Amino acid sequence: MDLITNIKAMAKQADKCIVLPEGTEERTLKAADIILSEKIARIILLGNKELILSKAKEWNLTHIQKAQIIDPENNPKIEFYANMLYEIRKNKGMNMEKALQIVKDPLYLGTLLIKNKEADGEVAGAMNATGDVLRPAFQIVKTLPGVSVVSGAFIMIMKDKQWGDNGIMVFADCAAHPNPNAQELAEIAVVTAKTAKSVAGIEPRVAMLSFSTKGSAKHEMVDKVVEATALAKQMAPDLAIDGELQADAAIVPKVGASKAPGSPIAGKANVLVFPTLEVGNIAYKLVQRLAGAEAVGPVMQGMAAPINDLSRGCSVEDIVNVVAITANQANI
Repeated sequence: MDLITNIKAMAKQADKCIVLPEGTEERTLKAADIILSEKIARIILLGNKELILSKAKEWNLTHIQKAQIIDPENNPKIEFYANMLYEIRKNKGMNMEKALQIVKDPLYLGTLLIKNKEADGEVAGAMNATGDVLRPAFQIVKTLPGVSVVSGAFIMIMKDKQWGDNGIMVFADCAAHPNPNAQELAEIAVVTAKTAKSVAGIEPRVAMLSFSTKGSAKHEMVDKVVEATALAKQMAPDLAIDGELQADAAIVPKVGASKAPGSPIAGKANVLVFPTLEVGNIAYKLVQRLAGAEAVGPVMQGMAAPINDLSRGCSVEDIVNVVAITANQANI
């Protein structure tokens, strides 16, 4: 069973409800039909009900009626959600008049549905910019307790199966936080381990990467990784994690045994945590292009509930896959 098939199978077992705010967008609607047909997740579509059902008929989508459809413009619970938003944001200058308008925005309504436990996660971005998708998430859903940053992981599926777990590795942060401090890097490590387990289905072995292995170089950038490793161990005492390690010491058994003897991770890491965003972003793209690896993601991490952002160039299949990933994240 390949990784994507396994992710979908786990999502079916999780039986989560995912809200799709872009409910009238063609790819989103076609993806929703597949998701409902295959029972990957329960779906809430946001948008004008008549328009959604009309488009479903036009495109011969026969499962859309199984979705819950909420029209943000004609929502009988509009005052309830507006009051929720007001209570959450009143210290930031929110008033009821403004709240009544904002909850008509599907991206805000989607996050309020999650906050009210009517949905377990959200997938959007097929027709909205990343900032527009994530802004309501930060304001309403916020980050996990004990986590101050949002990060983005990629699940790397290698052609060469000697790496990671049968060719599966997880890289982070590759998408969100430019230069984390030691505390933030520790948080990224812990949430990435959770992603490895819940989404990739692997038992995480986390390497905190640097240009130094166990004191081979002295620099403040190395110190950050050493401190982050110690903090991550405090945050998650049962997590298999070690650092600081160079990339070869992390993944090549002979090099790991030579450079970091006695390390429980050296030579067998399947989760690589990079010291900065530029390193992580460059690394995943190099591995993707030079090694012909498939990069699945970014999987956004650190939110109190999973909210994933699509590329505006995404395919129907991409949306189906991200919904399955989101359902698994909600099952942690």
